[in-house]
Amino acid sequence: MDAITVSAPGKLNLALAVAPPEPPGSPRAGWHRIASWFHAIGLAGEVRAERAQTTTHSIDWAPDAPAPSPIDWPVTADLTHRALLALEARVGRTLPTRLTIAKRVPVGGGLGGGSSEAASTLLALNALHALDLDHAELARIGAMLGSDVPYFLDEARAPCAPDDAPRPALVTGFGDEIERTPRVGADAVLIVPSFGCPTPAVYRAFDADPPASFAGSAVALAARGADLAAPLPPNDLAAPACLVEPRLGELLRRAHEVEPRVRVTGSGSVCFVLAAEGQGELLAGRWRGVCAPDASVLVTRLIAPQT
Repeated sequence: MDAITVSAPGKLNLALAVAPPEPPGSPRAGWHRIASWFHAIGLAGEVRAERAQTTTHSIDWAPDAPAPSPIDWPVTADLTHRALLALEARVGRTLPTRLTIAKRVPVGGGLGGGSSEAASTLLALNALHALDLDHAELARIGAMLGSDVPYFLDEARAPCAPDDAPRPALVTGFGDEIERTPRVGADAVLIVPSFGCPTPAVYRAFDADPPASFAGSAVALAARGADLAAPLPPNDLAAPACLVEPRLGELLRRAHEVEPRVRVTGSGSVCFVLAAEGQGELLAGRWRGVCAPDASVLVTRLIAPQT
């Protein structure tokens, strides 16, 4: 194999419960246990890896990226570069590669694009260089890169196949416990603001006023049942995100006038609502006038590996 291209889909947190931080003196003091229902979406970038004499690495927006923003960080700070270095450290040799990242997932919105690209880089390099590292080893490496990366390293993925994506999952613990759940068929309408929500600041706002109880069991029930007709548990980070970024609160207020089921994914700033398959564009048309000029409205769908 001389080259491989692997999809890097984004994800939604269909539900998210967050526990208070671990107390001082505990092994993970300050960390938060979570329970979240992850589902991949059809909005996906690409990671292309080609054999080369020396390693080169480029990151840019795909020409059809729906909401590009400045790439204002060095390549060496990107998760895909860290993924390459982690694999080289694991196998004890360099892996000369022309690595090209074509981004489509908006940055800083809670869609997991960077984590997905890192996971796809691990999959691509493992195949390109015939490293034969198994899923458990790739997941261990991915966990060192970021808490969302192992979710994207699903052993059921088939790189280069249509709808290459991880299966949905109930993600618990500190993001390290992953239970795969049934696929959900739905369109996803995304509201992508022109601003992001800094995750550390959102968690600080959460810590200042945590919920009275941890809704992890409700999230688990929703994920295992995969019943979108039932009310979904709340996202515990939505209110803190609105405190950190008041423009998000105003955008949500306007969006709720069109559709009260709109939710925040992750720590924001992207908001979404699910619609019956084939019905997303109708809702998006109603939202575009309401959300402009502060946000783009995109239509995608929930995806999972073909079975």
